[in-house]
Amino acid sequence: MIEARHLRVLRAVAATGSFSAAGRELGCTQPAVSQQMKALEGSVGTPLLVRSGREMRLTEAGEALVRHASGILAGLTAAEEEVAAIAGLRAGRVRLVSFPSGSSTLVPTALAALRAAHPGTRVSLEEAEPPKSVELLRAGDCDLTLAFRYEAASAASAASAASATTVAEAAQAAEDWGDLVERPLLTDRLVALVPERHRLARAEAVAIGELAEEPWIAGCPRCRGQLVQVCEAVGFTPRIDFATDDYPAVAGLVGAGLGVAVLPQLAVESVRPRGVRAVRLEPAVRREIVALTLPDLARVPTVAATLEQLAQAAQAAQAAQATRAEGRL
Repeated sequence: MIEARHLRVLRAVAATGSFSAAGRELGCTQPAVSQQMKALEGSVGTPLLVRSGREMRLTEAGEALVRHASGILAGLTAAEEEVAAIAGLRAGRVRLVSFPSGSSTLVPTALAALRAAHPGTRVSLEEAEPPKSVELLRAGDCDLTLAFRYEAASAASAASAASATTVAEAAQAAEDWGDLVERPLLTDRLVALVPERHRLARAEAVAIGELAEEPWIAGCPRCRGQLVQVCEAVGFTPRIDFATDDYPAVAGLVGAGLGVAVLPQLAVESVRPRGVRAVRLEPAVRREIVALTLPDLARVPTVAATLEQLAQAAQAAQAAQATRAEGRL
């Protein structure tokens, strides 16, 4: 195998005409130059230099190798500089996949801070819900993904906690992230959405069973599944009149008096709905929001920096949620 250090020595010998002169140029001894040239000739399987009087002359093979050496070494230098720039966060890219409510809340704050700190880093964004987003990560189609999963049995009533736990644990088993690097970001509580003039609009909290007879507006497929599980855990199956992946559409339908909904608080904050009241759901139903990447990618500086900014954005969002819950805003 041809090594770059041997090519540098060969080019120096060709330029200076001798081992001793090449050694002085490279800062090494004449025997070291001779040894490296023997190693290079052994790698290529043919002589590269012949002695002509006091000078060393290139053979035809040596001339061919020297012609290519300049381009090879220039390309290697460029590659080293680019890698150094990426390692120093002066360059590089991150392919990020996020679910929609994360894209509209956590991601903008994180990427603005990343750009301010490391303007040479480029981030592309694609939207996908888990488990699709996790599949993209494992397939190598992204470097980092925001995902979520619901806490086990968080909304079960005392009477049906066991059955809800079984369902939730089965869902968790289907979401095995053990092969990935997992960075917890925040815990996102679900809230009930009701029209402004609904009988429970002014309540501090609502039990999901109090909405059993209402028509329902359901969200994304994953959220619909969670809604059915939570409702069935307290003894009823929701009558879903409308289903849409679009959170503003969910809020709009609720605001028009066409039903009630349960959405993650982060999704509600990303929509800022009109004609709708968000009421705390009791017992609490929560989802865990995490950032996921592959173990090797976690060591890439640009990915690590993006992870850190996402964590800081999530910390700020969690603090803001707590402040609003205390009624200070």
